[in-house]
Amino acid sequence: MLAVLLISACHNKPSATSPVASVPAAAVQLTPATLATHQATEDVVGTVRSKQRAVIEAKVSGRLLQYRADPGQLVKSGEQLAELDVQEIRAKLEQAKALLDQAQRDLGRQQQLIASNATSQQELDAAAARVKVAAAALNEAETMLGYARVTAPFDGVVTRKLADVGDLAMPGKPLLEIEAPNVLRFETDLPESLLERVRLGATLTVTIPSLTKPLAATISEISPVADALSRTFPVKLDLPQATGLRPGQFGRVAVPVAETKLLLVPRQAVLKRGQLELVFVVRENRALLRLVKTGISLGEQLEILSGLEPGDAVVTSDASHLSDGQPVTSPQP
Repeated sequence: MLAVLLISACHNKPSATSPVASVPAAAVQLTPATLATHQATEDVVGTVRSKQRAVIEAKVSGRLLQYRADPGQLVKSGEQLAELDVQEIRAKLEQAKALLDQAQRDLGRQQQLIASNATSQQELDAAAARVKVAAAALNEAETMLGYARVTAPFDGVVTRKLADVGDLAMPGKPLLEIEAPNVLRFETDLPESLLERVRLGATLTVTIPSLTKPLAATISEISPVADALSRTFPVKLDLPQATGLRPGQFGRVAVPVAETKLLLVPRQAVLKRGQLELVFVVRENRALLRLVKTGISLGEQLEILSGLEPGDAVVTSDASHLSDGQPVTSPQP
């Protein structure tokens, strides 16, 4: 009886067929993991600044009467920015006009007298000299009076006011700051270890967080002398025109340091499962799940630090719908 039951049980044992084996083959696209040469860089922070900026000062002393331009206002070259009270210079101008008028009348009389031999040539020459001196004094007074009009040296935008109406303006005391907003550059300080990696005319990539795309900047200035406090070398890069680029913005410049070999796969080949990063590798027409660790991102490709070998064929289409060990069909990569 026992033997009959055992034989009957063996005949009724269910099939041990694997569930994956019953899944139909999936058509996928494959791309080999490839080694590529990559220029390793080190990011250095910096600031966007105007290439043309100036601190405006008065050339003469006088009380500040009014500002003709406020911060943020666009001004043209030669446009008046501030006006000074210069009564002393105006008085000197009137004095110079009177002296010139007197000298010209004296010269006229001497010319009439010399015609009738009533004066000497020496007196005539002295009168002519006094006219020249008075004319020079008048020209000087007019020039000094023109300095009372503080004007813009170039087309730009007023960025700061550094004095208030009623303050005493004088040479060496700043009144305003002005910058040209359309000609910008990126200023940074490089440590000595990176200075040998850059040269004049080289193009580096500058990233501004508020802009969607990085900018190609050209090195225009490299200081040969290090800053005494920071021991870094100031470097300036000319920036192209870009929408949203403004003076004062923070950014980073990528300085090349060395060439390295990176193992790269397409970004769509990497699956995210929580904190895990996975790819499907095809071996013998089956998709095998691999745990990987990614590194830097290069456009549409990701660096693979571990989990793959060069030449491994990874699935780049519909990878999220595959199961580990599922049959696949695809042309050879």
